[in-house]
Amino acid sequence: MNLTKARILIVDDDRLMRSLIVNGLRQLGIQDIHESDDGTGALLSASKLQPDLILTDVHMTPMNGLEFVKQLRALPNATISASKVIFMSADTSKETLTAALPLGILGYIVKPPKLEALQARIEAALR
Repeated sequence: MNLTKARILIVDDDRLMRSLIVNGLRQLGIQDIHESDDGTGALLSASKLQPDLILTDVHMTPMNGLEFVKQLRALPNATISASKVIFMSADTSKETLTAALPLGILGYIVKPPKLEALQARIEAALR
């Protein structure tokens, strides 16, 4: 898929981090970018938007990224429940990575993301 045609949903409770990621995505030519500040809102957004890719933080309140992806995977709409997801977090602990991997994610990016790493993960996920 051509990156410029991708629809991406960013889920992060930190407004500054969302802004940083949006700016990075725009530098990559991606324009169809949507934002949510928690997992609860992201479930609604994902259902409406049917994004090509979801970039989500792990640690958020009230619903964290792990719970968001668990609930996403349980949705009855197969297109939405199979959404491609990449986690983004400053947390690189073994416990978090162990909890994330069984959720069918396509990558884990350490925050703040470097533009090259973001591009590589997105391109790999959208192939």
